[in-house]
Amino acid sequence: MSPKPPSDTAIRVSELSQSAENGFALRPDKAMLEQIAADLDLSALRKLSFDGRISPLGRSDWQLTGRLGATVVQPCVVTLAPVTTRIDTDVTRQFVTAFEDPEEPEAEMPEDDTVEPLGQWIDPAIVMREALALAVPDYPRAEGAEPVQIVYTEPGQAPMTDDDAKPFAGLAGLKAKLNKEDP
Repeated sequence: MSPKPPSDTAIRVSELSQSAENGFALRPDKAMLEQIAADLDLSALRKLSFDGRISPLGRSDWQLTGRLGATVVQPCVVTLAPVTTRIDTDVTRQFVTAFEDPEEPEAEMPEDDTVEPLGQWIDPAIVMREALALAVPDYPRAEGAEPVQIVYTEPGQAPMTDDDAKPFAGLAGLKAKLNKEDP
């Protein structure tokens, strides 16, 4: 008896075909869209699709390639008005047996961030969620929303502005003034 898959979308690596197409097409239902939206702190996730295939990569490794499509709604970082963003992006992951996980607690990011360790299962739904989380805008801005400068200070004190924080900005003016005074 084979072990139970970790999810409904997980594919057992030993059952992947070395010669035939290993395609997948994911379209989460409404409940799953709501769960993903909550997990990613989105106002709404209107559509989400992930289509692709898993192909052999050498003798024992596999490559997942796909196309992620989504429509997300987030609050504007300036006005809090809803901002709708359409995401269409290509996704690639390589699942390799010779994956080396850094042993140090602080390690540099590898140059190729598409490489992952190969286990018994490849789950396109996990890759879909990961890719969506990376593609969602960090600072969505509503059309026409201007940047806001917020100034804080203690009561009775003059607030410090961005220009005050640039000590060398006034040196150019001082230099010009000194050059005019030199005969």
